[in-house]
Amino acid sequence: MSGLSVLVVLLVLVLLGLALSVRIVKQYEKGVLFRLGRVIGVREPGLTLIVPVIDVLRRVSLRIVTMPIQSQGIITRDNVSVDVSAVAYYRVADAVKSVVAIENVAAAINQIAQTTLRKVVGQHTLDQTLAETDRINVDIREILDVATEAWGVLVTVVELKDIQLPDSMQRAMARQAEAEREKRAKIIAAEGEALAADQLGAASDVMLAHPLALQLRNLQSLVEIGVDKNTTVVFPAPLMSTIGELGAFLAREQAAAATTPAAPAARPATVTPATSTAPEVEIPATEAPLSTDYKGTPAARP
Repeated sequence: MSGLSVLVVLLVLVLLGLALSVRIVKQYEKGVLFRLGRVIGVREPGLTLIVPVIDVLRRVSLRIVTMPIQSQGIITRDNVSVDVSAVAYYRVADAVKSVVAIENVAAAINQIAQTTLRKVVGQHTLDQTLAETDRINVDIREILDVATEAWGVLVTVVELKDIQLPDSMQRAMARQAEAEREKRAKIIAAEGEALAADQLGAASDVMLAHPLALQLRNLQSLVEIGVDKNTTVVFPAPLMSTIGELGAFLAREQAAAATTPAAPAARPATVTPATSTAPEVEIPATEAPLSTDYKGTPAARP
């Protein structure tokens, strides 16, 4: 019995020694091996044997870590208070430095990311913060890379996630945007008027060279108006030409009235029927003859 007990005890000790000496490093990890407190090497993924009690293996993840940066109250260069939040992505590039150089990588990067965010955004105006987010992201990442290089950590991406403005500033920016759009609309309308004026000038030159073109355009306008089935069509005629034609007409009429001679007195008229044998009827010479007015219409007898 004693021999069997000794064998069982030895087997238990062997199993315990294997449990204490066998370590498994996963594919996304690297192991930093300490022997009596000193770093003696880095273990690759797979099965690793260590000396129990003497060796200590620290496993370090090499995967990219997503770290949100909580909202920070920042005053921009033009004295506007904004709340800015961001997100950073980092990974461990040197497993030994990340274990030896710093105690808590995640906490350290979180704190330095917050201070860097306040520093960089505070150097820009509000308009620059809203419009140049890519540039701000690059500046923050470069500053973090310099600070974390000694820790064996590489910051891959930094992105501004949210920018919150005061309500009064939002209303002011809305008014500014509305005024900007109205300005653009007026500029576009003015440019359209200028282009239309140029085209109308070119069209007037063509019509001046070809007088019939204006008449054809008037007829085309009448056709377009007639499509709507309007009961009344008011079509303006060229004003100056109408006045000129009216003046010429009046001048011709006045000249004709001045040169027309007075009508001679009419002799007594006799009416002789062709087949009648009745005596002739004489019209008294004292009756006034028919006369004509200015337009040639028979005037009434006195």
